[in-house]
This record gives sequence, structure tokens and C-alpha cells, in this order.
Amino acid sequence: MTITCIALDDEPLGLEIIDTFCAMVEGVELHKTFTNPDEAAQHLRKNPVDLLFLDIQMPNINGIDFYRSLPNQDVMLIFTTAYSQYAVEGFNLNAIDYLLKPFSLERFKQAIQKAQDYHKYIQQGDARTAESHIFVRAEYSLVKILLQDIICIEGFDDYVKIHLRDRKPLLTRLNLKAISQKLPQQSFVRIHRSFIVPIQKIDSVRNKVVHISGMEIPIGANYETDFFRVFEQ
Repeated sequence: MTITCIALDDEPLGLEIIDTFCAMVEGVELHKTFTNPDEAAQHLRKNPVDLLFLDIQMPNINGIDFYRSLPNQDVMLIFTTAYSQYAVEGFNLNAIDYLLKPFSLERFKQAIQKAQDYHKYIQQGDARTAESHIFVRAEYSLVKILLQDIICIEGFDDYVKIHLRDRKPLLTRLNLKAISQKLPQQSFVRIHRSFIVPIQKIDSVRNKVVHISGMEIPIGANYETDFFRVFEQ
């Protein structure tokens, strides 16, 4: 699946590098490059693309403000900048990735792969029954998580901690209700106001406590009936 893109940067050299790298990577098609933000915005209105490469520090407008001004913010976003202090804002704008100049071809390929994976994920819409992974935003990037690696998901108000096999937990700015909508309902069940668990990973249930990969998670009274109905099936 090929994704289409444009690039906006006030430095022609930066655009040349993106143009060269796009030509060297399969599955990405660079339609046009721009040094003028107004021309880029006009092009996007008339010719929507899948992905936008966007510089941040430009003379007339900040790249973050430029993105916020776009009427359609469904376009995927990869920041290309020499300034690391904008990473948090980029993360809050749901950027696919944040390329810090000067970046290598290998690092560029990683960003494109994230965009391709996410684009495929979105194109599949609600057909999640055979899905093997989800995407969450963590560590200033879009992270692909294999469902088989999830031990449990723990909720903390507007954040969740995803406990994973053989790696440290990931924190992402979602609540449990939002992340549950990303998960296949036949494979995951909420057992407590603060926990979602994968059914197949449950080792045992004793005294209304779920034992899973060395963790002990109580079954909340409000979730008990639904849990045992699903678990016994």
C-alpha cells in the first residue's frame, strides 16, 4: 500500500533530503514540496494526501500552528526539525514521528514504516477481529503493540499503563474506555474499574482474584457477572 505525501520546510536543502529519501523507500510517493506555508495549505485543501512532512521553526509561522490551522487534521504528520524542545507538543498533536535533523536514511525508513502501518490500520476500519496489534501514542511516537504481548492494561484517570511481556510497561494518554475500543472484544475483558486483561493469558481465578503472569488482580463487584460469563465460555 502506497501512501502519498507532501513536505513543507523553509530550507530547500531539507526538502531535497526528504525528496531523495522518499525516492529510495518503497511505498511512499512524494507529490510536492513547499517552502511557502500558504501554498502548502492551499495544495492540501485541493489535493489531500495521507502524510505531511512538516518543519517546525519557520520564519512566518510555527509548524505546529500551521498544522493546527488546517481544516482537515486527518492527515498523518511527521515533524522534521532541528529543535528537540518541540517533541512534547508534537506528541500532543498525535504526530506519527518526530525526526530530529540531521536524520539518517535508516531513521527515515523507520518513520515511514510507522506511517504505513498506521495507515493500514486505519484503512481496515472496524475489522479488528483478526487484528494482531494495536497502535498507541507513547514515548513521543506511535508505538505498535502486539496483542499477544499484553499482560494487562491498568487505568489511571486519563492515562493507562500497558503491562507487556519481556519489556517495560508503556504509558499512553488514554482512558480504559478508549483503549478497550481498540481491542478485540472476544479476547479482552474488563475485570475491574482499573484493569483490562487478555482472557487467554489468565493462569487461574481464585477467591475472585485473577492470577496472570505473576500479577494478582481483584475482580470488581460491578464486573464480576460479565467476567465469569465470558471466562466460563
